Amino acid sequence: MSRDSKAVAYGLATVLLWSTVASAFKLSLKHLQPAQLVLWAALTSTVVLALILLVQGRLRAALSVAPRVWLVSAGFGALNPGLYYLVLFEAYDRLPAQEAQALNYTWAITLTLLSVPLLKRAITLRDVVAALFCYAGAVVIATRGALGSLELSDGLGVGLALGSTVIWALYWILSTKDPRDPVSGQLLSFASAVPMIAAYLWAQGELSLPSLPGLMGAAYVGTFEMGIAFVLWLTAMKLTSSTARISNLIFISPLLSLGIISALLDEPILRSTLYGLGLILVGLATQQLVGRRA
Repeated sequence: MSRDSKAVAYGLATVLLWSTVASAFKLSLKHLQPAQLVLWAALTSTVVLALILLVQGRLRAALSVAPRVWLVSAGFGALNPGLYYLVLFEAYDRLPAQEAQALNYTWAITLTLLSVPLLKRAITLRDVVAALFCYAGAVVIATRGALGSLELSDGLGVGLALGSTVIWALYWILSTKDPRDPVSGQLLSFASAVPMIAAYLWAQGELSLPSLPGLMGAAYVGTFEMGIAFVLWLTAMKLTSSTARISNLIFISPLLSLGIISALLDEPILRSTLYGLGLILVGLATQQLVGRRA
């Protein structure tokens, strides 16, 4: 296989994994509190990333870093997986999976808007149009199509889902100045976050060994959502000669995810979700595809 063919294969494998995680979140949250799911998934991901680096012969170097690097890693870990997944899982705990995952896809627009004050990036008319499409889709999903009343299906759940996009966008903006190797940095961040999340659970009186179904769900989320998918996507980006070709694969994920949600969770897919997700995808395509042609 050529490098580009391998890149597409890695990209498609990542998209397939991403398409399963919304269902995995909901199934796991039947057995775990959101913070418990963050802890056990983060612990699993730490082990998975360590094993990947061990196989690559880079684990010793990844761990042999200055105290300052561990401190930086703790800051990143507090954001991701700590705060980001705690807020996201709280949203999934309150909303149907189809709504939470669709709202979460607006993070790319949030990233664009936050980069204006934080990175001094100029906003363009294309960005404004993309944002209008995305947030119009979010309103359709949040109101389940009842636009006249603007009554939210679950105001707190919607707020948490959109709030998670702010945390995720902020994490990636800060990551632009992060000199650490991505996989090594992810390992250090997750390893630093595990004690913080455990301390939070202990303070809440919720630190305990989960049931087997909960542990299996957390292991799946930690292995694939937080671990392997991250490495596969990085590999695809390194191999490809066209990041646009690989990035466009992302548009497959939310649609495939809806099919998996319907099959595994027995959630009837609402027409408002399809309309709203369609608007969000149009917004993302406007930002990504039109911008590249320009």
